[in-house]
Amino acid sequence: MKALVLAGGSGSRLRPITHTSAKQLVPVANKPVLFYGLESIAEAGIREVGLVVGDRATEIENAVGDGSRFGLDVTYLPQEAPLGLAHAVGVARDYLGEDDFVMYLGDNFIVGGITGLVERFRANRPDAQIMLTRVGDPRAFGVVELDARGRVVGLEEKPRRPRSDLALVGVYLFTSRVHEAVRRLTPSRRGELEITDAIQELVDSGCRVDATLVSGYWKDTGNVADMLEVNRLVLDGVEADCAGEVQESELIGRVVVEKGAVVTGSRIVGPVVIAAGALIQDSYIGPFTSVDGDCRVVDSEVEYSIVLRGASLSGVRRVERSLIGRDVEVSSTPGVLRAHRLVLGDHSKVQVTP
Repeated sequence: MKALVLAGGSGSRLRPITHTSAKQLVPVANKPVLFYGLESIAEAGIREVGLVVGDRATEIENAVGDGSRFGLDVTYLPQEAPLGLAHAVGVARDYLGEDDFVMYLGDNFIVGGITGLVERFRANRPDAQIMLTRVGDPRAFGVVELDARGRVVGLEEKPRRPRSDLALVGVYLFTSRVHEAVRRLTPSRRGELEITDAIQELVDSGCRVDATLVSGYWKDTGNVADMLEVNRLVLDGVEADCAGEVQESELIGRVVVEKGAVVTGSRIVGPVVIAAGALIQDSYIGPFTSVDGDCRVVDSEVEYSIVLRGASLSGVRRVERSLIGRDVEVSSTPGVLRAHRLVLGDHSKVQVTP
């Protein structure tokens, strides 16, 4: 079995962060979300990975390399434009050959990995295996309709009037029969080749499509709220580890201070991860916050946030539920007491005033 990982999307819902960085490389708990997917693929025993890339190809190739750091053999597959998930399958046709494959969306986070899913597919070997989860607003997802016996009867991408609340999770498993279905597709009203239409082709052709309903299993990191939630999920599993320098500070709960980080005169309430090279001085870092390398947080309060590499916060009371980009500078004039929620692209400079 091979893996097809999609990393060619533009990340419009994560702007302004994605104006200067690939959305798949935005870190949660100080590690790019794409890396979690690659690690899950390796843990499932898959070694050959086709990585579909778009206009951020160079950035992703520099981060992932040849895949050996993950125990993988990565081949890059250029996609001229994000023209749909099924289009990406078509781009990878020669690479995939007649092999079974798992298709994994590179900006998705699958809690607990995919080993169980891959083992179930190998044991039962349907023509396609999909995962479903119930969502509040299905209009933003690929939606699946099941009959009374739980069999797939209909699929539609981002429908205006959904026929169910069952959304496709961002991991799919296929045999090579999907390629013929993709070959017969025409662009949807969105101008894309939809994977939902390809799966519908399989259903209409009498192929076996298995569906499993999952709960609390999957997160799409396509917007800031979901990025923060995935950050929370990952941090919730960390164990306390203080290898850095801590002076006159209070560490409460599961706090990771990496070697090379400095914490002085501060109160840190976990779960929190502070990366090597970061300086936390006279500050409060609250739960579910990740502070990346080379950041400076001085005389400030931050909680439930992601602070990316090289960012600086000085005299800010308080920042919460925020995504602070790389090399951002945030400062405050005296007298500002209210909390702030910030989403700041790389290299921004912000001064908060009363």
